[in-house]
Amino acid sequence: MRAISGLWRWRHNPLRRGTDLLEAWTALTALLLILVAGPVIGALVGGAAQDVLQESVREQREVRHEVTATVARKLDRSPLDADPETSSGRGLRSRVVADWTAPDGTSHHGTVLAALQNPRPGDHFTLWTDPHGRLVARPLDSATATTHAVLAGFGAALLTAGVVEAGRRLAVWRMVRRRYARWDRAWDRAGPDWGRTGTGS
Repeated sequence: MRAISGLWRWRHNPLRRGTDLLEAWTALTALLLILVAGPVIGALVGGAAQDVLQESVREQREVRHEVTATVARKLDRSPLDADPETSSGRGLRSRVVADWTAPDGTSHHGTVLAALQNPRPGDHFTLWTDPHGRLVARPLDSATATTHAVLAGFGAALLTAGVVEAGRRLAVWRMVRRRYARWDRAWDRAGPDWGRTGTGS
């Protein structure tokens, strides 16, 4: 709005300089770019991120399988959690030795984190493996992928607005520097005693 009011103010003003009008047009152009280009770039980036992330969700669902494991024995509590998305529920996870069967039919035995607060031998829990029974992280879900895509689009829109505003400020700064340089040259031409001209001193 400041850019539009600036253009209106300088429209027929006799004190208007060319740089004043150029500054107002620069501000209006920057405003239009922020309002139009920012959302368009944000939508394009968000859409591209959504496509890539949803494809990743599909790929992970194809190669990661949820299998049922059986507790063989409980181990000491581990301070680390292999799945960062479940770190909020870390207090409900226990380190155990377990047995499970992979999707390809092979049997496996090893140390895992079980989503059990007080596991006992024979208890069942689920874990994620690849087709050969190796432990993997839980696959990305569709809602989380969409959230990441929206954040990417929003970040791209904000970055676009920041770049446009930085460009506007740089352009105005250069115009002001040129204006000051012209004023300095005008003062130099006027001489040091311009105010005493014709006074007889």
